[in-house]
Amino acid sequence: MKFRIEKDTLGKKKVPSDVYYGIETMRAIENFPVSGIKPHPKMIWATVAVKRAAAEANMEIGKLNKKIGREIVRAAKGIMEGRLQDQFVVDVFQAGAGTSHNMNANEVLANRSLEFLGKERGEYSVVHPHDHVNMSQSTNDVFPAAMYIASLSLTIELITVLKDFRNALKDKAKEFYGILKSGRTHLQDAVPIRLDQVFNAYASSIQRGINRIEKAKKSLREIGLGATAVGTGINTGRGYRKIAVKRLSSVTKLDLRPAENPVEVTQNPTAVLTLSGSLRSLAVDLIKIANDLRLMSSGPRTGLGELNLPPVQPGSSIMPGKVNPVMAEMLNMVAFEVIGNDHTISMATQASQLELNVMMPVMAYKILQSLDTLKSGIKAFTDRCISGITVNSERCRELNDISLGLATIISPYIGYEAAAEIAKEAFKTGKSVKDVITEKGILSTEKLDELLDPFTITGGKQKII
Repeated sequence: MKFRIEKDTLGKKKVPSDVYYGIETMRAIENFPVSGIKPHPKMIWATVAVKRAAAEANMEIGKLNKKIGREIVRAAKGIMEGRLQDQFVVDVFQAGAGTSHNMNANEVLANRSLEFLGKERGEYSVVHPHDHVNMSQSTNDVFPAAMYIASLSLTIELITVLKDFRNALKDKAKEFYGILKSGRTHLQDAVPIRLDQVFNAYASSIQRGINRIEKAKKSLREIGLGATAVGTGINTGRGYRKIAVKRLSSVTKLDLRPAENPVEVTQNPTAVLTLSGSLRSLAVDLIKIANDLRLMSSGPRTGLGELNLPPVQPGSSIMPGKVNPVMAEMLNMVAFEVIGNDHTISMATQASQLELNVMMPVMAYKILQSLDTLKSGIKAFTDRCISGITVNSERCRELNDISLGLATIISPYIGYEAAAEIAKEAFKTGKSVKDVITEKGILSTEKLDELLDPFTITGGKQKII
């Protein structure tokens, strides 16, 4: 392997000749052989977008040589389009605040710019990672800006997937309209409910989740680029901050704005915590839906068996013919991870000290992981499970007919205690509540049929909303 010699403030080091990163990235590779997990592609894209916007702003205010600046912008465009992704090699568990990640980007952009200028990699007297690529910047404003932008971009993608999920649940509500099933509270027989009401409730919970995420998303648009080291904007030129954020909005096609208080944003990256909290709430709702579907599809012969989930793979290596609710199980595990990630993000956010939160690398890793995993998991669940659910109408009718919860319906007419006695007798004899009432002549058949009308006992013919 051929090497070039580079130097930094700590000394000299060999760097492989064929790589675009440099000495500070090499030190990070040596210092942090932790997880083997490299930065999320969206984080690379966002970081390079920041560098591009900074170079454009510095050229506009006359601080950066345009010949150099244009090549930095050209290099950034290529990376944003997907080139040189393998050159971003620093472990996600790294130097506090993301200094190593920032320098990795600075070095790659510098060496790529040198290549465009016909120079050798490492000729930093021409294009320097610090002096040119990192001009008017600090890791302390670059990294959180990139984290916010990457999170915002993935959040937009997640919301699209969530809307498809919500719509799929609504479609099932329409498909199952009017189908009565036994309701259950405490896992015991309760009053009847319609399947369309059940699925409509699921859709509503997802819509509430979307609303929470949309609200949390707004704070991600407030970018601290230009705050530099501690929020005061030291080493930036006149007008740089406003121009840089405007350029960044254009580069990313996101509606961004300068932070109202750059010092506060540098100290407290709480927008990520807020977003993570909304994802945690969504995860809890997803667990509820997945668990309900597992219960209602349990069996198929010895469980509830009211729903049929689409069979997507054999369920056992030893039991022939067994099919498991694997998509719902997958969604549960995704949700568990999101909840765990939220705890990590909470701990990292509260670790802010004085002028800076240095725990942002793990925050970025966890929030992007949550967004990405939710997006992929929910899409798979929608496509491979929700869209193919069918109902076992006969089983729903059978369980509803024998449910002791039907005694509640006649309670207003014969009294609570009398209705309780009927429920006890039905349970003891194995008869249905309806049969016991008919045999005792408590209510006429006509009156009983009127009381047990599916729409009467479930609140009328509500629209699917």
